[in-house]
Amino acid sequence: MPIRYKAKTKLPLYGTRVLVGRARHQAGALSSSLRGLGATVIEIPFIEIRKPRSYKPLDSALKNLASYDWLILTSVNGVEAAWERMKKLRLDKRAVAHLKIAAIGPATKKAIEKRGSKVDVVPAEYVAESVVEALQNEVAGKRILLARAKVARDVIPTELRKLGAQVEVVEAYETVVPKSSRTKLRAIFKDPRRRPDVITFTSSSTVKNFVSLIVGTNAPTLVGIQLASIGPVTSSTLRDLKLKVDIEATEYTIPGLIEAITRGVTHN
Repeated sequence: MPIRYKAKTKLPLYGTRVLVGRARHQAGALSSSLRGLGATVIEIPFIEIRKPRSYKPLDSALKNLASYDWLILTSVNGVEAAWERMKKLRLDKRAVAHLKIAAIGPATKKAIEKRGSKVDVVPAEYVAESVVEALQNEVAGKRILLARAKVARDVIPTELRKLGAQVEVVEAYETVVPKSSRTKLRAIFKDPRRRPDVITFTSSSTVKNFVSLIVGTNAPTLVGIQLASIGPVTSSTLRDLKLKVDIEATEYTIPGLIEAITRGVTHN
């Protein structure tokens, strides 16, 4: 028997248009949850995940996993890339069995556990600074492998090295600006019936890419649009780029962002 939902007009986000800028293959959970709350969702990716130009550094590190004490993963994308390459190299979960593994947050932890490996550390807050704090008494003299995006904040390697760790950073994937999104964004901002009420930002990269997509002589105005951030690092990037932060998640996850939007959205 199908689940019966309350009248759509009574849902908390009914009548709210939300622009979701996550990478196309990752937008589903956020978009479907927002739709379930009554929102009209517009999906236009601000970010695209690509394979690195070369897998040599990652493959070399994975072939030598026995020489590391810790593996740190800061995104689901990093998990997917690392395990895909391990499969390619015919390495199974036994290759990481001796390692202690740190995941930046619950989604990354879930992705690792799904592949049969145990996660030893998830920080109290899902940001780089909290990863360092969680590991500060664990890493002196240890060899650490950090698999991450090509361009990322250097908080983790810099601070862990200060604590006496040997940290090797390898590129597992790269993020790029999806050029095709520029025309789509211009079109929705021009159309009053499609213009968003809320724009979501789930990382600093989504902020930077969004700005690069809308800049120019005909840059749209964001007046009357609420900007929703997944957490303080993303919010800081918004402010650095002279954008406001109207809504910020208190738990730095997709469910936390959804809750913050539900609580913080205002109807014009």
